[in-house]
Amino acid sequence: MAYRIEVDQDVCISSGMCVADAPELFRFNDDEVAEVIPGAGQLSDQALVRLARGCPSGALQVYDGDQPVDAF
Repeated sequence: MAYRIEVDQDVCISSGMCVADAPELFRFNDDEVAEVIPGAGQLSDQALVRLARGCPSGALQVYDGDQPVDAF
């Protein structure tokens, strides 16, 4: 099963790094908080982990099924 990524919107500081680094996967919602675009294509597992590591607030969470992946 491929990894998936989620945004913890309570932790997101709207830095925009995820939106800039993967605009095909992330966008800002009406509150200017990052979110995963529904129906967006999938990036590689390595790319998702790299995005999570680059999030300055730690709002990006990577999962393998229901289990969190330790991206750090």
